[in-house]
Amino acid sequence: MQRKDFRCCHRLRVRWSEVDIQKIVFNAHYLTYADCAMTEYWRALALPYEAGMQALGGEVYLKKAGVEYHASARLDDLLDVGMRCARVGNTSLVFECGVFAGERLLAAIELVYVFADPATQTKRAVPPQLRAMIEHFEAGGEMVELRVGDWATLGRDATQLRMAVFVQEQGIDPAIELDEHDATAVHAVAYNLLGQAVATGRLLYEAPGDARIGRMAVDRVVRGQRWGRMVLDALVDAARSRGDAAVTLHAQRSAEGFYRRAGFEVQGEPFEEAGIPHITMRRALP
Repeated sequence: MQRKDFRCCHRLRVRWSEVDIQKIVFNAHYLTYADCAMTEYWRALALPYEAGMQALGGEVYLKKAGVEYHASARLDDLLDVGMRCARVGNTSLVFECGVFAGERLLAAIELVYVFADPATQTKRAVPPQLRAMIEHFEAGGEMVELRVGDWATLGRDATQLRMAVFVQEQGIDPAIELDEHDATAVHAVAYNLLGQAVATGRLLYEAPGDARIGRMAVDRVVRGQRWGRMVLDALVDAARSRGDAAVTLHAQRSAEGFYRRAGFEVQGEPFEEAGIPHITMRRALP
């Protein structure tokens, strides 16, 4: 088992509460590390776990866990916890987890889950959609489909996601979330392989040669997996294709780093919009 064998790898640091008096990690915490990596695995599949499992008609339940220890993790070690699906059976899923310090394997863990009815916890066949998602991921496939279009085509899914992020999560007044600009904007929505919207944004015409990107939203459960960047890049490409010379956006201050990494630069001073600190950012389109 090697670190490079895992497409999904979650990094964490050993905390004081996880070690004994010799500052060595307690054995049981390796299963906690595996559980964290399992959560990241669903995220890497672009699968919001609760909504995704509801759509699949079941849940996964741990049936068996086994740990083989090779070396000790110590306080403040940075660990990479890899997770992969080794086999999908009729009702079961077998996952393999490796806990690494650098390239050194510390523990190898096998987890056997069963897919079951959440009401009765009786076994069910693994749905073909879930099987296909896992096989596609392990083969290196892209886990979202990006669609760019108009409000008539994408508005329903974009609205649902924006309401969840901006209204329910951030407390923005729904009366100002949807506006007259949606009807004329170019919209982008990223869908997972179950057809669930996981990220969205829109592109407006600001002035001759100048575009504005806004309403960037990513499902809270699957953030940090490039889906927002894919939407942003698609909107920038759409602006470039229609001949715009620059793109401007109002970034929430908490997302400033995200936009900087995409080539946007700060302009002016911070301000409040909808009760949330923002900053204007701009990117020239060569």
